Amino acid sequence: QVQLVESGGGLVQPGGSLRLSCAASGNIFSINSMGWYRQASGKERELVATITSGGNTNYADSVKGRFTISRDNAKNTMYLQMNSLKPEDTAVYYCSFTLKPYYNTRLGDYWGQGTQVTVSK
Repeated sequence: QVQLVESGGGLVQPGGSLRLSCAASGNIFSINSMGWYRQASGKERELVATITSGGNTNYADSVKGRFTISRDNAKNTMYLQMNSLKPEDTAVYYCSFTLKPYYNTRLGDYWGQGTQVTVSK
């Protein structure tokens, strides 16, 4: 059973910073890509950033230059450093890993439970 656990969310003032973490545990043979997504109240879930196994990154235009995604393969963990936060960054942030639980299984997408980020005075 694969489990993804996010941490690091909270309340921060505009212009502040937060660092989110997502750690995977359980049966993991290999991890392909990782990504952060967010869903604001009343809106659809959207891509924030992704990172491949080789370290290539991709960002939504709205967070470029402010957010940085990274991964620690040895720890099966992904991070999202969020700087210069804006009220419009307020959302529930979800992590997702594309991985194989065993060597003979197909790649599958696994999701965390979400962590709330609120940017407000």
